[in-house]
Amino acid sequence: MPRKVSVAAWGAALFISWNAILLLYLMSRPKGPDATDLTAHVIRLAEEAETELEKQKGLLEQIHHYSGLLKRHPPRPNAARGLELPQRLANVSIPSPTPLASDPEPMVIPILVVACDRPSVRKCLDSLLKYRPSAEQFPIIVSQDCGHAETARTIDSYGDAITHINQPDLSEVPAPPEHRKFQGYYKISRHYRWALNQIFRVLGYKAAIVVEDDLEVAPDFYEYFSATHSLLRKDPTLWCVSAWNDNGKENLVEPKGSSILHRSDFFPGLGWLLLRELWEELEPKWPAAFWDDWVRRPEQRLGRACLRPELPRTRTFGRKGVSQGQFFDQHLRFIKLNQDPVSFTKMDLSYLLKEKYDPWFLGQVYEAPKARAEEVLQGQVPGGRTVRVEYSTRDTFKAMARSFGVMDDLKSGVARVAYKGVVTFTHRGRRVFLAPPKDWAGYDPSWS
Repeated sequence: MPRKVSVAAWGAALFISWNAILLLYLMSRPKGPDATDLTAHVIRLAEEAETELEKQKGLLEQIHHYSGLLKRHPPRPNAARGLELPQRLANVSIPSPTPLASDPEPMVIPILVVACDRPSVRKCLDSLLKYRPSAEQFPIIVSQDCGHAETARTIDSYGDAITHINQPDLSEVPAPPEHRKFQGYYKISRHYRWALNQIFRVLGYKAAIVVEDDLEVAPDFYEYFSATHSLLRKDPTLWCVSAWNDNGKENLVEPKGSSILHRSDFFPGLGWLLLRELWEELEPKWPAAFWDDWVRRPEQRLGRACLRPELPRTRTFGRKGVSQGQFFDQHLRFIKLNQDPVSFTKMDLSYLLKEKYDPWFLGQVYEAPKARAEEVLQGQVPGGRTVRVEYSTRDTFKAMARSFGVMDDLKSGVARVAYKGVVTFTHRGRRVFLAPPKDWAGYDPSWS
């Protein structure tokens, strides 16, 4: 298509040149009524041709822009549905994706980096590029909001190694008067909606890994998501895979637990994989603000779980943000980033499927010896690698969580990292299950 437009542009230029020569010839002849009319007609034709040439140039520039983007990110099948290209480009031929030679069913998963006004996004991008095994398999797309010039220059400095797109609407988002101080959260939610629409509706990808601009990744970040992607597709009771562990501090994780993975009812975020089908479900009702808390509500989660690692595969370095470093100083800066790469793609991870995992997990929890929190804290429980500490109310859960140094907040009744109400962590080398009674009836959304 760009070649056809180029030919059209050259044709228009040739047409103008020819008429200019004809005009000079006619002006050199004696002027009569017919010659004057013919000259005026030629001038008019030349002006019209020049106008058309300018239109063709503009069209050519747009096609070059989109063809460059599409060459690096070929649309997946069915991408034409909802394709947000200019109307004049509606009939542009879209190249078919090239299958990966090593994979009969190519798994191309873009990394969507959500950015705003942090030039330190360089640390995030350097980390992603350092460990990326394949640019074709894992294209990096940075979506920038805020219009921050220094951040934009930082992103553009990576050239063709990444793709830089810009959220076009930088206006204030309508919000209730009592939420004026939360304008940043409204803009974040708008940006996520726009960026994920670009990934799934414009470029037509079937899955994406979402990374914030203040995250660095572990050496086996891509290996982790490559291996768990198939589980997400296979198990309808899963709706995301996260690289994050909210309780991923060094004293709360298994020291040699790099290969340990868990199911979790809590949506962790902070480096997470989702499928296009989930976005098509959530996008029509996407909230105006506080999207992550909204995602954690029962009406969105619908009883589904996420996968998460024992040792985090992401770590945040961004104290600056809309939350004003709320948890960074006391908690986030202590998160341990895994440095012991695991070949997950060579492992059988089918144990994480619900029908296998649930019986095993509940057996581990409720067959473990029961002890009081103070006994575990004081080292008064003899023997054994696992122990169960039970809670029955919100207040007892919070008190016990704080005593062990794990996160004690709940979202829609679900504690961070919890599965079946159980929060799993280690204490002095022992696996601790902070668990509800065996006859637990489910999460209570009023717990907060």
